Amino acid sequence: MFQVRTDLAVEARELYKESNNMEVSGVEVEKKEEENYSITRVKVLNESGAEKMGKPIGIYTTIEVPALKKADQDLKDEISKVLSKELKEIIKPDKQTKSLVVGLGNWNVTPDALGPKVIEKVYVTRHFFKAYEKTEDETMSNVSAISPGVMGLTGIETSETIKGIVEKTNPDVVVAIDALASRKMDRVSTTIQITDTGISPGSGVGNQRKTLNKEYLGVPVIAIGIPTVVDAATMVSDTMDLIIGSMKKQSEAGTQFYEILEQLNSQDKYELIKEVLTPFMPNIVVTPKEIDDMINDLSQVVANAINISLHHGIDLKDVNRYLN
Repeated sequence: MFQVRTDLAVEARELYKESNNMEVSGVEVEKKEEENYSITRVKVLNESGAEKMGKPIGIYTTIEVPALKKADQDLKDEISKVLSKELKEIIKPDKQTKSLVVGLGNWNVTPDALGPKVIEKVYVTRHFFKAYEKTEDETMSNVSAISPGVMGLTGIETSETIKGIVEKTNPDVVVAIDALASRKMDRVSTTIQITDTGISPGSGVGNQRKTLNKEYLGVPVIAIGIPTVVDAATMVSDTMDLIIGSMKKQSEAGTQFYEILEQLNSQDKYELIKEVLTPFMPNIVVTPKEIDDMINDLSQVVANAINISLHHGIDLKDVNRYLN
């Protein structure tokens, strides 16, 4: 069955709407536009909506920031504050909240290194709470962090590693960060998704593992994801649509030919492109050439937001002073 690769709930909803010319039943959508960003909240309410969306029941909040690819420090700080606010509304942390932050992904592969890069910048404090036998503090909260790597590096399922750590450390909440896949290039590195339904490690690069969620770990799992790759066939299909539209406007002689191409449905175009690409580039994903700088900037934005939301006594000024 035809299925464009995407991990974003907003795109799953768009795909359903395009294919069926109607909204998804069992799903509510709210959108708020701001000067530099927009927030779309997709709520999957029941099993019917979950089946049509291909997403578990829960809330998916997407922050879209078109200028985030080349953001200055002011914009990065603004988005960190926006993300921290969304995290606080979901987690509702207090002084005694114990959190485990998990950076999923392969630190040796840049598009998949978002999670490990975030962990480098997270304030970890659990060892201080253990050393001084404290349950709360006026400034910091009990936070631990881990970047478990991937099975190809460790030989251990990521889910098994995280479950063992959760059983030993007993956090109240797990915050997991991972790279995702988008169906559109303009959403790569400009979109942040937060959800309370957990996450499947490796989904962004087509290597999906066991889902980390409340049912498996026994504690709430809040997932933060940013798309860093696009499926090559999907990108070519979208590019074909743009070319067809442009050529129709510029050439009267070939209008009939372009109209024939335009009448191909999404499934036919996608399957045609996959068939052409498979002998040369099977299962290929594409990422921007500036991905190194993007990952560094995005990891700072996400880590700042996590630090502000989990540690009740610090703000962005404290975080930036520490990192610099």
